Amino acid sequence: MRVLAAMSGGVDSAVAAARAVEAGHDVVGVHLALSRAGGTLRTGSRGCCTIEDAMDARRAADLLGIPFYVWDFSERFREDVIDDFVAEYRAGRTPNPCLRCNEKIKFAALLERAMELGFDAVCTGHYATLVDGTDGLELHRASDAAKDQSYVLGVLNAEQLAHTYFPLGSTPSKALVRAEAAERGLSVAQKPDSHDICFIPDGDTRGWLAEKVGAEQGEILDRGGNVVGTHDGAHAFTVGQRRGLRLGVPAPDGKPRFVLEVRPVSNTVVVGPKEALAIAEISGERRSWAGAAPVAEEFLCEVQIRAHADPVPARAFVAEDAIRVVPDEPLDGVAPGQSAVLYVGTRVLGQFTIDRTVSAVPAGV
Repeated sequence: MRVLAAMSGGVDSAVAAARAVEAGHDVVGVHLALSRAGGTLRTGSRGCCTIEDAMDARRAADLLGIPFYVWDFSERFREDVIDDFVAEYRAGRTPNPCLRCNEKIKFAALLERAMELGFDAVCTGHYATLVDGTDGLELHRASDAAKDQSYVLGVLNAEQLAHTYFPLGSTPSKALVRAEAAERGLSVAQKPDSHDICFIPDGDTRGWLAEKVGAEQGEILDRGGNVVGTHDGAHAFTVGQRRGLRLGVPAPDGKPRFVLEVRPVSNTVVVGPKEALAIAEISGERRSWAGAAPVAEEFLCEVQIRAHADPVPARAFVAEDAIRVVPDEPLDGVAPGQSAVLYVGTRVLGQFTIDRTVSAVPAGV
């Protein structure tokens, strides 16, 4: 099999490429240049796709004896990931850029080019597994629950899964991957994992958004519509946030208040008690299925709303133009723009972008 190994410069993708070579595949390594800032440098565990990362990927490819290329996907990344991230915040939603990068870049743009060049599959260092099911290929969780990345892969469709290769999915732990990298002589064996948003390497999302979206003072309201404070830009707030609210009017019961809603049109933020973060129902229109679509319009499943959140038993209702999910227990702090990934056991059924939420605690209660 001709395999294009996406090599980020980290330990996971290096070991994944090594295993592909060891399995006898014809492997070519590629590093994606996602930023046009030529002087971009890595700071510890912050940032990715930097100069250092490209050099680390090249050294790994040289050690493995495989051809290596750097492809400039910076324009596509800016349009499909960064611009989308900014647009979602402008609309008062909280997006997941890692999930969007997988959907639009690694398993769309990269996979498309790989197919055009005659490759059979794209290999990555993601922790997830593929299983031959009765209705075709299925996406499942990784063996290592702590490293499982099936949530951010929930956007992949059946055609993409058919040309995807995850060599690390059955590895019991990241420690074993690092040990294997050291045994193979890979210099990235102890390289720190990347954290935060890759295109905001200093971690200051609020400051970065202020530059992109602009800051305009607005009001902070309670659930009754009373003004309890002011802010310098609604884009800087996310549902569930507690710190940095700077409220001028304390709650009647003296308890902390949390962001319940962001209204970009009026540039207002709504706050309330922690109990009001409990969500009884979520729904959305932008959905996809990871393999065969469910036959029934109503089915039991588990829903996961964050990459490392616990899945919650739920019932899903599928209509022609939307999907609605009612969890057995209220979900905590759900924000429009987040992705809800549906599972049955370890299998990923699919995902949708949350457009609407229904609070378990009505206003005035």
